[in-house]
Amino acid sequence: MSGTVRRVVTGHDPDGKAIVISDAPAPFVHTIPMRPGYFSTDIFRTDQNPALIDSHPNETTLGPRRQLPSKNGTVLRVNYFPPETEEIKNMDAKAANALFTSLGNKDGATFEKTGRHPLMHRTETIDYAIILSGQITMLLDDTEVELHAGDILVQCGTNHAWVNRSKEPCTVAFILIDGEYENQLKETLGN
Repeated sequence: MSGTVRRVVTGHDPDGKAIVISDAPAPFVHTIPMRPGYFSTDIFRTDQNPALIDSHPNETTLGPRRQLPSKNGTVLRVNYFPPETEEIKNMDAKAANALFTSLGNKDGATFEKTGRHPLMHRTETIDYAIILSGQITMLLDDTEVELHAGDILVQCGTNHAWVNRSKEPCTVAFILIDGEYENQLKETLGN
């Protein structure tokens, strides 16, 4: 797969009639040289809550790579995870930090603190992960869960990593919603 995801965006004509304003591949595909075969395609972003419904929305995904939604915003993206390589498994903390910086989340990596897996990270978001094809394992601090096509995971700001231990690629649709840790949890996590 090349990262091409067909995206259809609707809007309204001047009379308020529902129309398709765009039907084309989503324009923002992010790849990471240190992670061959991986891609992440941003589909749409909102930047406020409630989301502004414009009659003819502008392109919301262009610009530098941003892993996280903006404050009070959301992001919908599709990630394609090839089987995990030895290079990823053996990545050091410095390389893991560089990888998350390239994703637009320089403070996200937690491998240096946990040592569990190089791709461990935490985001202050609620994430809906919908497994579209293949299988993938989500690692938490001390446990893990294997997910298959059709499964949906709700990730609530936890420390985690996505690992494809299978021999086939896995495609996951993610909806990230900006969040805020409850005060007691924030203290516990040291945020």
